[in-house]
Amino acid sequence: MVSSAATNVEQYLAELPEDRREVLTALRKLIRRNLPKGYAESMGWGMICYTIPLSKYPDTYNGQPLCYAGLAAQKNYNSVYLTGAYSSEEQDSELRAGFKAAGKKLNMGKGCVRFRTLDDLALDAIAKLIASTPPEKFIELFEAAHAKANAAKQKKRAAAKKAAAKPAAKKPAKKAAKRA
Repeated sequence: MVSSAATNVEQYLAELPEDRREVLTALRKLIRRNLPKGYAESMGWGMICYTIPLSKYPDTYNGQPLCYAGLAAQKNYNSVYLTGAYSSEEQDSELRAGFKAAGKKLNMGKGCVRFRTLDDLALDAIAKLIASTPPEKFIELFEAAHAKANAAKQKKRAAAKKAAAKPAAKKPAKKAAKRA
């Protein structure tokens, strides 16, 4: 599927082949059961998203709700997007440890866990990660990450401005060749 034009979760799930619908429906139930209050389920970026609505936090970098987690059927696999694991080294470590303890191989990109079946997942580790961050804490993580990124950008701009303001190093004057 990669990206769906579905406008609601039920439509998205109905578009899926039966085997994928069963897997994503089961994982959706796990996410919803463990999701802290304050997040909203919706469609975004062509997948099921669990976000902080703009009505609660409108100051986002892209004008979209802050996405905490997502669930999608890709072309050759399924993905569960875990922004907490992407933005927190501690949560990333806990997720990795949970997979290791469950004897599961973690197939992970920056913030997504790729899988084909529920048996590929350490469901307890995913549930724990989903439950671990209330919206207020997620907003703090988001703001801290963007403050750090903005500071780095400002430092880079200042260095470029300083370098541009420096006069070009003067080359030593060439001595006139002696004429015989």
